Amino acid sequence: MQHQSQSQGRRRPQYGPRRPKHNVPVNIAETDAGFTAYVYCVGFARENVHVTLTDRHIYISGTRTPSDANPDFLLQEYPIKSFERWFELSERVDRTAITARFEDGVLVIDAPKTEAAQGMEREVPIA
Repeated sequence: MQHQSQSQGRRRPQYGPRRPKHNVPVNIAETDAGFTAYVYCVGFARENVHVTLTDRHIYISGTRTPSDANPDFLLQEYPIKSFERWFELSERVDRTAITARFEDGVLVIDAPKTEAAQGMEREVPIA
């Protein structure tokens, strides 16, 4: 069975890095104040999820031990043992103000914009 867009010769647009098979999904939203990433890591304990910042990237990883070492799945759509994601940080992000919290199996990462980036929008006069 083919996906409808493939059978018609069209490709759906991809935003950011493609999610490899058996990796957690991530949603990223942008507001005037900053960016918020929602990392869906249901089944992972908070102490086994890590967020690491470098000069240009944010790395998100998690590990867990499945209760059954060799389960016989009929369908498997989420990671069993571990995941790792990374994203390039925008120049507009205030790296010193990034925070993370765990809410109901979702890791929420807030990345506020710098004050200069927040005030970048302006009306351009039309000549």
